Amino acid sequence: MAKQLIDQFAATLPPDKRTSVYQSTKATHEKRTKMLFDQFAEPNRLRHLAGEIKQHVLEHLDTLLPAVETKLQANGVKVHWAATAEAANEAVLAIMRARGATKMVKAKTMVSEETGLAHFLEKQGIEALETDLGEFIVQIDHDHPSHIVRPIIHKNRREIATSFEKHGLGAYNDDPQTITRRARVFLRQKYLQADVGLTGANFVSVESGRIVLVTNEGNSRFSLAAPKCHIAMVGIEKLVPRDRDLGLLLNLLARSATAQQLTVYTEFISGPKAPTQPHGPEEMHVIFVDNGRSEVLATECREILRCIRCGACMNVCPVYRQASGHAYRAVYPGPVGAVLSPLLAGKNFPELADLPKASSLCGACNEVCPVDIPIPDLLLRLRDKGKREGASKASAGTPPMGAWALLASQPTAWKAALTGGYIMNYLPTKLLPIPPLRAWEDSRTLPAWRGGEFRRWMKERSKS
Repeated sequence: MAKQLIDQFAATLPPDKRTSVYQSTKATHEKRTKMLFDQFAEPNRLRHLAGEIKQHVLEHLDTLLPAVETKLQANGVKVHWAATAEAANEAVLAIMRARGATKMVKAKTMVSEETGLAHFLEKQGIEALETDLGEFIVQIDHDHPSHIVRPIIHKNRREIATSFEKHGLGAYNDDPQTITRRARVFLRQKYLQADVGLTGANFVSVESGRIVLVTNEGNSRFSLAAPKCHIAMVGIEKLVPRDRDLGLLLNLLARSATAQQLTVYTEFISGPKAPTQPHGPEEMHVIFVDNGRSEVLATECREILRCIRCGACMNVCPVYRQASGHAYRAVYPGPVGAVLSPLLAGKNFPELADLPKASSLCGACNEVCPVDIPIPDLLLRLRDKGKREGASKASAGTPPMGAWALLASQPTAWKAALTGGYIMNYLPTKLLPIPPLRAWEDSRTLPAWRGGEFRRWMKERSKS
């Protein structure tokens, strides 16, 4: 991952990558907004309800987790518990070694990105191949995903064609259909050769013990068709109380993530294949992963665990659009990552304490979140935590804010400043004899000063 602060990374981002990220996120966000408001009379009411459902889960994990374990076991599933990333990886390795397995095909799962599972297994001599097209490209490039839903949002088709040529998947051809066909041909044999198929879970119903997977490529179905063993790595927060809750959450997830009414493949998996079924895994394991989530539950930022990994907050975020996912230096980028990544870092919080400051606090991330996470509030709480713990320092060139705080707390002085602020529109600030201001503006373009216009508008409106 990149080591620079976000603004430093963004300053060096190649224009074509910024364009790829910006255009893709903007288009998806606009389609998502139109679809939600065209198809639902009160989409915000649905978001609030979904948020309440997920918050209920967080507040009752102590009873819901044992309940879902009982239901899964009744369905023939073997349940494992992993307190740490290392424990989760070791659990996967133990299952594979018990079966003498050496080949795995993986569907897309963010929790396995957290634990570094593929790299861990490779060091143990086990092939762990990503089958989601974006994740597959990231893997062969030794890269990192830069978006929760679209791992290669930062790449264009020319870069992908170059990678395929480099790794012997065909002569250079940047036609998207050709790229997809070549990946399909390569992966098809891998599915047939695999001993184990690994997935995550978008949701797990406590009522029925069913695991729900949503994909658009069908790779998760291929990953479960031939292998005799299915392993699901699941964050402990992925529960929903009832099957009926899925109707709401699946509708919001698809529209928020990819602006679809429903993903192409929505799978409900109850357990290993029944004796009457001709195909499918004969053995199924679910590994519930904590990896810092219990500690997050104990903080004032616990609402971030409502996240259903749709990426809508990234698609609308002006900072993410300019910086791209790699600027966040963690598995989870964007607004959700600016909250979740420092919290999951635990003792390493200081290394990521700058992430909560990478936000304009415009509130757009909260407005689009399908489970109504108050991300701006959480960012402010983490900024305060960073300051109190001495982990968060001002970016280079940031001027002292004490004078501004004093001015903003004096109504008379504030009104006078709003009136006189127009001089800033005519004064070249780079010539101001204040070094901090000059350094600050080197990386920023100030908008035209408009102070006082709201007050005048309100005064005129009150007359009518």
